[in-house]
Amino acid sequence: MRHGGKILADQLAIQGVKAAFTVPGESFLAALDGLYDAHGVQTIICRQEGGAAIMAEAWGKATGKPGICFVTRGPGAANAMSGLHIAQQDSTPMIMFLGLPASDTEDREAFQEIATTQLFSSFVKWVGVIRDTARIPEYVSRAFHVAQAGRPGPVVIGLPEDMLAASADVPDVAAAVIPDPQPAASDMDGLQEIFAAAKQPLMIVGGPGWSSETRDKIQAFAKRFGLPVAASFRCQDYIDNRHDNYVGHAGVGMDPELAKTIADADTLLVVGSRLGEMTTDGYQLVDIPTPKQKLIHVHPSGDELGTVYRADLPINASASAFANAVETLQSPSADNWAGWRDGARAAYHASIKPLEVPGDTQYPEIIKQVAEALPDDAIICNGAGNYAAFLHRYYGYRDYRTQLAPTSGSMGYGVPAAVAAKLANPSKTVIAFAGDGCFMMTSQELATAIQYDLAVIMVVINNGMYGTIRMHQERNYPGRVVGTELHNPDFAAFARSFGAHGETVTATSEFMPAFERSLASGKSAVIELMVDPEALTPRQTLSQIRESSLNKS
Repeated sequence: MRHGGKILADQLAIQGVKAAFTVPGESFLAALDGLYDAHGVQTIICRQEGGAAIMAEAWGKATGKPGICFVTRGPGAANAMSGLHIAQQDSTPMIMFLGLPASDTEDREAFQEIATTQLFSSFVKWVGVIRDTARIPEYVSRAFHVAQAGRPGPVVIGLPEDMLAASADVPDVAAAVIPDPQPAASDMDGLQEIFAAAKQPLMIVGGPGWSSETRDKIQAFAKRFGLPVAASFRCQDYIDNRHDNYVGHAGVGMDPELAKTIADADTLLVVGSRLGEMTTDGYQLVDIPTPKQKLIHVHPSGDELGTVYRADLPINASASAFANAVETLQSPSADNWAGWRDGARAAYHASIKPLEVPGDTQYPEIIKQVAEALPDDAIICNGAGNYAAFLHRYYGYRDYRTQLAPTSGSMGYGVPAAVAAKLANPSKTVIAFAGDGCFMMTSQELATAIQYDLAVIMVVINNGMYGTIRMHQERNYPGRVVGTELHNPDFAAFARSFGAHGETVTATSEFMPAFERSLASGKSAVIELMVDPEALTPRQTLSQIRESSLNKS
């Protein structure tokens, strides 16, 4: 006989779980007691449920295995919802265990009670509530299958307090076995036929189910076929940015030349990406429902294919299975697209030359310096904000899974993601970039980094405002500034108060020495980078955006 918390913890160990992120709650004390004996599962104590959920999502993104978090009912669940939304839009495997009131108080609006299924079912893959202790292994097995199969995503499992505390004699269930959808031979024939007629093809990579091996095989295929390759939004590490076939990042602030390449292509081979709003520049580059380009869409979920775009050749296959299948394809007898590809590659090179921005700190140049100083496997984390547009433009990613960033556009992601990334990859250098507004949303998780002795570096780009919203404000209501100004603490002193290393940088020449001291400190560090508010976007200053908007009006 085992109590429910022990049964649950044993299932997590069987599934290969290495870490569980939590803010403890009285609603799942039995689960915490189970984790006490689960020596293969490290319990990571977080400071807010939003941070715990983002850490679980980032763990899933970094490892390819479901990230696990435990949160309590009501306010805990509400705080954690941002992490679940990120996992849904980013196709990340994740399981959230939610402590609930005891069954005998259900539907009375008991203390912190929520309607679990109704609340979460609109934006996660599956929601279940376990009401029988003996069914815990069954539910956990299903959760791990659902979270990883097809298009991966988040699962929520409700745990009534009395169910967890009760005991049962029930056998364990073996680890989940996830099917890997394979392309048919006819799919490969169809792809070969479409490429035989193509004049200006483009491959776009992204989505779930990749690995370093998959990336290597796709790169070899692109080279063999002479294909230009673009990365979908925040999937820049899916191909070495130094690769001769890489032509840029189809995301927010997309280079106009890359946008033109996507629009002018006569054939699109999309591997894994959903072709979402950001990758298609607000759905403007690929027509809905019938693209003007010949579309080959490869995705592990058959439900995704045809949802937005009618593909000429839909291929229900994982990225890894597709990468294996294309190894047998016959490459063109001559490089039919050399000029097309080389032109797109030249445009990419032109776009990543650092442009001077207002102020004493040249943020584009600093990004280039960081990229040159870091090893290829260093992991870069960021949340959302205009500071990230600079990062995406000027940082060159070399290895797979070195970019952890939310395609959902969630602020506050970088700090907890860096904590999870360092836990999952203790030997790798982990850097989080965050705007001043972005950092403060989850800055309390610096305490988590300190508690677990994680040497992560957090670069806070401080311009004293919510920059992205200010940009849109100036474009739509120029000069009418409200709700976007920020008054910040001394971030370096803030870091030191946690026991972290703290630095303040006010000039470009100061950054690398501060960065090197932060690395040498051997502990978590915060570098506050003071930037001029005028340096609002990679292409336009704040004043230029305002003046352009005034002239249009």
